[in-house]
Amino acid sequence: MSKRRIGVLALQGAFYEHERILVSLGEDTSEVRRKEDLKGISALIIPGGESTTIGKLLRELDILDPLKVMIDNGLPVMGTCAGEILLADSVDGRKSDYIATIPMNVRRNAYGRQLGSFIANEDFYGIDGKVPMCFIRAPYIESAGQGVRVVARCNGRVVGVRYDSQLAISFHPEISGDTRIHSYFLNSVMQGQSL
Repeated sequence: MSKRRIGVLALQGAFYEHERILVSLGEDTSEVRRKEDLKGISALIIPGGESTTIGKLLRELDILDPLKVMIDNGLPVMGTCAGEILLADSVDGRKSDYIATIPMNVRRNAYGRQLGSFIANEDFYGIDGKVPMCFIRAPYIESAGQGVRVVARCNGRVVGVRYDSQLAISFHPEISGDTRIHSYFLNSVMQGQSL
């Protein structure tokens, strides 16, 4: 039986940190930089970074449309911060022209500038104990459509959702060193466990 391989979108942003956590959990990883790199992956992580830049590169490298088809066909995906923005079908109240596979509206840079960054310890559905959440120029989810389940809140705002085989979170789990969000993705979302 072949081992699964987790792709990490490596066009811009904090992709290395995600790879490091996945390797520490015993997973095989590969960087996705070209359309051909999508072949053979079992799941994909879309890291934080600059969503406009990542979206532009996805289009220029002809990755956007094939990736969207793969996600629509059930490829498990986790988007963090900018990754969450790319997965949203609406950003700041306008229809998204990015991946747009989760029916939700995301408010970009909702927590302000870099100086407004903070860490909170909050509950995350399906994980025991508080989870450290690092917010850096982070978005939050203003509204979510049918079938989207809230899995995390911070200060009353929605900062994590699940939709089918997709997990979108506003914060950076790769920074804290806590591996529980990645484990949740690998062992719950990828396995199709219901909420």
